[in-house]
Amino acid sequence: MSIILLPFYILKFWYLEAPINLLKYFFHLNKAFFHLFSLPLMLRTFFKPWKNEYREGLIKFSIFMGMAFKSIFIIADIFLFLFLLLLEVVLFMGFLAWPIITFYMLFVKLI
Repeated sequence: MSIILLPFYILKFWYLEAPINLLKYFFHLNKAFFHLFSLPLMLRTFFKPWKNEYREGLIKFSIFMGMAFKSIFIIADIFLFLFLLLLEVVLFMGFLAWPIITFYMLFVKLI
């Protein structure tokens, strides 16, 4: 009896369980990206001096240099994160379309 239900088990896995786990994986991947590239930390410390330089006469210069460098890093991090999101969307759509493409290539295109 369970062999008859096997296609339904496969569909349940492929279109219900696996996408949920894949989205969880992508969530943790994005969290690790933010941790490795320290985007939230750059935003929190945007108006603080670069390298915590508080010597007399260098405070304004250090704050300006910190803002300049952090702006460059924030823009680069945002571009990398957008590329990562695009890659995740493509992989997710490819994962969902894989059985349909396989079925089409094996059975429809041969006829």
